[in-house]
Amino acid sequence: MGQRTPLYDLHLALGAKMVDFGGWDMPLHYGSQVEEHHQVRRDCGVFDVSHMCVVDVGGSQAKAYLQHLLANDVERLHVSGKALYSAMLNEQGGVIDDLIVYLTDFAEGRSGYRLVVNAANRDKDLAWMRQQSGAFAVELNERSELAMLAIQGPHARAKTCELVTQARAALIHELKPFQGLAEGDWFVARTGYTGEDGLEIVLPADQAVEFFNDLVGAGISPIGLGARDTLRLEAGMNLYGQDMDEQVTPLAANMAWSIAWAPAARQFVGRRVLEELKSAGIQSKLVGLVLEERGVLRAHQVVRVDGVGEGEITSGSFSPTLGKSIALARVPTATGERAEVEIRGKWYPVRVVKPMFVRHGKALI
Repeated sequence: MGQRTPLYDLHLALGAKMVDFGGWDMPLHYGSQVEEHHQVRRDCGVFDVSHMCVVDVGGSQAKAYLQHLLANDVERLHVSGKALYSAMLNEQGGVIDDLIVYLTDFAEGRSGYRLVVNAANRDKDLAWMRQQSGAFAVELNERSELAMLAIQGPHARAKTCELVTQARAALIHELKPFQGLAEGDWFVARTGYTGEDGLEIVLPADQAVEFFNDLVGAGISPIGLGARDTLRLEAGMNLYGQDMDEQVTPLAANMAWSIAWAPAARQFVGRRVLEELKSAGIQSKLVGLVLEERGVLRAHQVVRVDGVGEGEITSGSFSPTLGKSIALARVPTATGERAEVEIRGKWYPVRVVKPMFVRHGKALI
């Protein structure tokens, strides 16, 4: 038996098929994974993401600590609630985890931050964060008493506003993309993992079941991990453990944009190795693949690029929005617009595209 979120019994009551995900018993779907996918693209749906790990970082040197810990620079956060996507690296430049950090409070001489990291990496992340905190006056507080729900889709914000207090509805209306603010004991962010507009709401665990029931009762469909994966793949968003891990650097995972190189004096963990790799020339890159013929692209299938070399699919699936099979693949840097993929002993031609297929319901390929 795995760990369970406060919504476990409710998932069972709603008919969810439960599976293990990073040591947690989570809903894969509630009947039709494909229909759940379309529901989020066309309208909205609610995900239980209470397995994610929320860590508050405070203390007089919280900012300096995070500037050391993260490849991106929290100095870029100037407005309360502003969020930043970043990798947390090891000394070899490999990705320990990817995460979102919010500036939650700033007063004279000190700032407070909230980090949301991946569920499967909870123990590893917390151990690394504590190890790196030794030289800083910083406080790390894992908020295990909180739950987290994601309401995603083009109508997510409007429908959620109808179910919350006037103060929370006003906050939702004011939120800018990639911003999260507190209202009472809730933390409401305009972020997500689907390529659609929407919200991620952190709230006390003892309020999660009632609010989830309110959402479902208002016609906002519950959505499982299966649709969450196809939605994020269509949006070109990496999944830790597949598209990057501790042996893969951000430079080879389409995450170079999340590295803040300036100022040069900021010596974040892994910087020296990344600079050496960048100077020597990156040997591989993460791209998108589209299979124009019948078939399904899957992780670990071999990608062959004529005259260049071979690579491997990291994530692949049928795209419900596009009606085609798509994938993310790590291939040689010199790869052009065409390649081949081996599926059950046969080679199929694929188109190489930017690793982003669908955003806000619109096809980008």
